[in-house]
Amino acid sequence: MTKENILEWIKNNQSVFTEMAQNIWDNPQIAYEEKYASELQMLTLEQAGFKITREIGGASTAFVAEYGSGNPIIGILGEYDALPGLSQTVSTVHTEVVANGPGHGCGHNLLGTAGVEAVMAVKEVMEAKGLVGTIRYYGCPAEEVLSGKTFMAREGVFDDLDCALTWHPGTSNFVVNMSMTAMVSVKFHFKGITAHAAGAPHAGRSALDAVELMNVGANYMREHMLDGSRIHYVITNGGMAPNVVPDQASVWYYLRAATKEQVDEMLERIEKIAKGAAMMTETEVRSEILAFAYETLPNDVLNELMLQNMKLVGAPLFTESELEFAKELVNTVDEKIVETSKKQFGTYIEDILPTSFDYYKNLKGVSIGGSTDVGDVSWITPVGQVMTTCAPVGVQAHSWQATAVYGSSIGYKGMHLAAKTMALSLYDLLTNQELIDQARQEFFVETGGKKYVPGIPEEVKPPFASKVAESTLV
Repeated sequence: MTKENILEWIKNNQSVFTEMAQNIWDNPQIAYEEKYASELQMLTLEQAGFKITREIGGASTAFVAEYGSGNPIIGILGEYDALPGLSQTVSTVHTEVVANGPGHGCGHNLLGTAGVEAVMAVKEVMEAKGLVGTIRYYGCPAEEVLSGKTFMAREGVFDDLDCALTWHPGTSNFVVNMSMTAMVSVKFHFKGITAHAAGAPHAGRSALDAVELMNVGANYMREHMLDGSRIHYVITNGGMAPNVVPDQASVWYYLRAATKEQVDEMLERIEKIAKGAAMMTETEVRSEILAFAYETLPNDVLNELMLQNMKLVGAPLFTESELEFAKELVNTVDEKIVETSKKQFGTYIEDILPTSFDYYKNLKGVSIGGSTDVGDVSWITPVGQVMTTCAPVGVQAHSWQATAVYGSSIGYKGMHLAAKTMALSLYDLLTNQELIDQARQEFFVETGGKKYVPGIPEEVKPPFASKVAESTLV
């Protein structure tokens, strides 16, 4: 009966959270600037009786909202940062709200809001039934630059969790049983000697030459990496004018691999290449780590629990107008990209807005593209995760089409499914210690006793917003 109470409460109050998600979508802010979203969520939770702890890990938009006391302690992970350059109306035509402005092309307006919805629903039942335990909502900034949760983890706010749950907007309903890659974000800054490029080139030592030589070395390294590893880079500073030998130049690298240990090895090799480039050009070099996320560690016990509750809730029904909007939106995407998207994890998806539920158990731990700082939390405590249909198959994350649909009723229906799934799973964990024991036993086996150590050095602090405004997409 209590699960019915949770679902009834969400049904009666879901318009509040639709409005919250819409307001965050209307006010997109990039990593570490998410003041609107974090303040809105903190105010809502505080008014509902949650204790708020602000500025976790030195990040002004990071917070923890807590209700209850004692064990077990269960967390819900939320995110709310937008992406630069993805401003878009709810339309099937590319139309920016603000020229080159930010937009929620990854659906974080939905992601965090569903977490708030879930913990508030369970809080009502805990209060009514006198349930013992502690529930927490983690307001996590800057997932798009892969460092918000790492700074929070370094502060130890996840250490006493029995387990955690999260989700992400997607193009179908499934358990996230795969592993996202580990990744380091690192900049290399070269310093040389300026000179007149024509009048006295012999007097100069080009920092740009060093950057270019480093990139050549990195590209030769590609042949000698493990399958699935990735190197991406952009030159962020190449000098001021062609006739001036650049004395300052910088290059920004993302290094990805299946495990953090593999990324550590790649970083060590890249550091050597940078030093070699500096020696060849008689320049100096220093590196700056901006983010370092672990690979995600799936947990079958929690994933199975979330799957069963997702099935119990049932998929939302999409209207004819929503299906038509989805079709028109997909028509703006390249047909080859759409066709590739339909071939998901060895299956073929026919429906444009899938309502089935999938669990690809044979892919547990298989490394897939992309990275997330959820990985850090998954090495501290067991984490369960699902995705729900919030966009039509073929629409790509980090695109204007994604921003459009995540601000529509399609996105909100997927958000409410996620909120109900997490709320019911949260209730099960609060009332069934055996589930927690099983999840933690699996966690200890999978980690092999390895202790979490933050990848970001202790001296690195959360960056100022101005420094992340030009961030590339994760």
